[in-house]
Amino acid sequence: MLLGTLLAAVAAGVLLYRGQAFLAWVGGGGLLLAFAWMTGGASAGLFLVTLLFVALAVLFGRLDLRRAWVSSRVMPLVGRMLPRLGDTERIALEAGTVWWDGEIFSGRPNWERLLAFEKRGLSPKESAFLEGPVEELCRMLDDWEIAQHGDLPPEVWKFLATHRFFGMIIPEEFGGLAFSAAAHSAVVVKLATRSVTAAVTVMVPNSLGPSELLLHYGTDEQKSRLLPRLASGEEIPCFALTGPEAGSDAAATQSNGVVCRGTFEGRETLGMKLNWRKRYITLGPVSTLIGLAFQLRDPDHLLGPDADLGITCALVPSNLPGIDIGSRHDPMGIPFQNGPNTGTDVFLPLEFIIGGREGAGRGWRMLMESLAAGRAISLPSLSVGASKLCARVVSAYSMVREQFDTPIGRFEGVEEPLARIAGLTYMMDATRALTVAAVDAGEKPAVLSAIAKAYLTEAMRSVVNDAMDIRAGAAIMRGPRNILARAYAAVPIGITVEGANILTRSMIIYGQGAIRCHPFVQAEIEAVGSNDLQAFDRAFFGHLGFIASMAVRSLALGITGGRITQVSGLRAGWARSIAGRVDRLCAAFALVSDAAMGTLGGSLKRREKITGRLADTFAWLYLASATLKRFHDEGELDADAPLARWGCEWALLRAETALAGTLRNLPNRAAAWGLHAVVFPLGRRERGPSDRRGAEVAAALLDDPEVRERLTGGTFIPPEDEPGLGRLEWALKKARPALAVEARIRQAVRDGRIERQPGEELAQAARAAGIIRDADLETLHEADAARDEVIRVDAFSRDEALRP
Repeated sequence: MLLGTLLAAVAAGVLLYRGQAFLAWVGGGGLLLAFAWMTGGASAGLFLVTLLFVALAVLFGRLDLRRAWVSSRVMPLVGRMLPRLGDTERIALEAGTVWWDGEIFSGRPNWERLLAFEKRGLSPKESAFLEGPVEELCRMLDDWEIAQHGDLPPEVWKFLATHRFFGMIIPEEFGGLAFSAAAHSAVVVKLATRSVTAAVTVMVPNSLGPSELLLHYGTDEQKSRLLPRLASGEEIPCFALTGPEAGSDAAATQSNGVVCRGTFEGRETLGMKLNWRKRYITLGPVSTLIGLAFQLRDPDHLLGPDADLGITCALVPSNLPGIDIGSRHDPMGIPFQNGPNTGTDVFLPLEFIIGGREGAGRGWRMLMESLAAGRAISLPSLSVGASKLCARVVSAYSMVREQFDTPIGRFEGVEEPLARIAGLTYMMDATRALTVAAVDAGEKPAVLSAIAKAYLTEAMRSVVNDAMDIRAGAAIMRGPRNILARAYAAVPIGITVEGANILTRSMIIYGQGAIRCHPFVQAEIEAVGSNDLQAFDRAFFGHLGFIASMAVRSLALGITGGRITQVSGLRAGWARSIAGRVDRLCAAFALVSDAAMGTLGGSLKRREKITGRLADTFAWLYLASATLKRFHDEGELDADAPLARWGCEWALLRAETALAGTLRNLPNRAAAWGLHAVVFPLGRRERGPSDRRGAEVAAALLDDPEVRERLTGGTFIPPEDEPGLGRLEWALKKARPALAVEARIRQAVRDGRIERQPGEELAQAARAAGIIRDADLETLHEADAARDEVIRVDAFSRDEALRP
């Protein structure tokens, strides 16, 4: 009988692991009963047990019986446990699409699907734009002078308009460039390596704002009238969303409009009177067209029976009476145009509503459906650009700057942050590329775009901080030579705008993700809300089977460390191991997530520390997946393997740490202890990148020019005579040949052939001893001159220092 029990348990476990829950308990139970009959013989007790088992199998196997006798009684109980969704929450959940985020929540990600997904490359037209107008624009930009004068030069504004930088997402039929999300992102990345101010100025009109809203929801008349003017730069758009009372939460805005009759341009018409106070509006001070979100009311029922029409979006000319738009904020000294604006009793016709009169009250849906694409591109691209610039700068500086006759990049204390810079930049760029590729494939990844925005801006903070530490004193003295100062100052801006990361982490990534991406929860909520017994039965019992399956998968993958996962699309053994470990944590995440929802119910949304940790697990699993996808797509290059492996190990450690933190703080301690035994049967498995791995990453960045070029691809490289990165690149060319010469001299000192002496004297002694030649001496002199040039910092006269 022991053998029969073991075989039944194995059979049930295999079926549960494969997601066949009903077959698992029927097959496992049937096998156990068969062994009992064969080994124990007939008995009244065994007969009754068999009869009960058959009855239950029929009850749960026949859908009509199960619905009538079980689901009809369970549905009211479950309905009281599930969260109730308001209209705004429902619209937010329905907006966008679910993609790889659903695979993570499924607990069994389909790696073949991800690896086979083809990312769209740049078209010849898009590549030509990057190599032409974008390159030319970068040459025009002087970030130090922009900071000193507080704005882009007039010729740059004109260049942006002439070359349709503000119309990258607008179709060609309206005079735009019709670029893909990948091209839009590549432009922002490159500009961000040159000037944060220019990058922000370009990215905002192509993100959430008038152009995107018009494209999806505008009337034909609005599109034909406004899109060509937006594409050509005749109209400068801004989007007035953030207010002092509710931040960027349009659902809580106190900006309002009232439907009424009034006079506009000398004619009486039906329109609305608007009042608003907005702040932090990028391009606001120079905007000619304000995209405005507000609550619209119709107290006199001029449009119909409803008095409260809801959130509405309109396009408001900034020159109308009652609008004050000229003041500027100072966002951390980064001089992109940003400021408050207000409107007092501003009247305009209903035709100014996006979508015309039919668009009244549809603003929330417009915002939710459009926000995903913009959030997936703008700030992730800006973050990647800043990180690529840091990687480019510090890799050069670490080889040029010497201490004790050794490049500082060779010291382990510097090697450690170099590895973080390179590994995080590789992972960030992988995530950016995968997310924009999803957008180009027709997805509107609301949750994944929030992950990209929040976690790439946070990773940028780490990269920039490490770069500042390596550059040390040269990083804190502002001036034309210091090209990291603006990136450092801009870090909090990216983390704050488009939804502060603190709330994005817990409320959007997990708060929405737990419902949107879960295989069954949203279906259960909708079935209960519509009293659809058939849909509820399907979702509820699917959910029960899902929980049982995830418990078995978590245990099996936890014991084996994910080694039983089969991923045929990856050649490298370590890459297949990473995929298995991602699988392990996906199953564990799905199980723990269900436990948190089940034990905390509706109160989970208020337990933001727990939802934040679950968001961390979710997000880092996505970043690890994107990193593995990039490594695969680029041909699994051995030279890039240290960077990809470092990024995956870094992400997996953080995912596992967040999951363990969730269990440690789950209020239901009995559930937490049981889950810990299933999720971590042999303890925690992830250790993060080792020192050896970090050394491999740093060496790849410093010693392999091809790795450096791939990692920092898309960076603008200035002329060699320009202070900052240009001179650093020039100095690196001079320093590399000198390293081999210096190594020969150091070896001669160790061998006792020459005595240790100060720099130039040592070089002359080596020449006299025949260790180096005249050409080698010249190489050393050129390298020394280059080093002296690039380690200088800017200093100003009294008058210059006092200049505002």
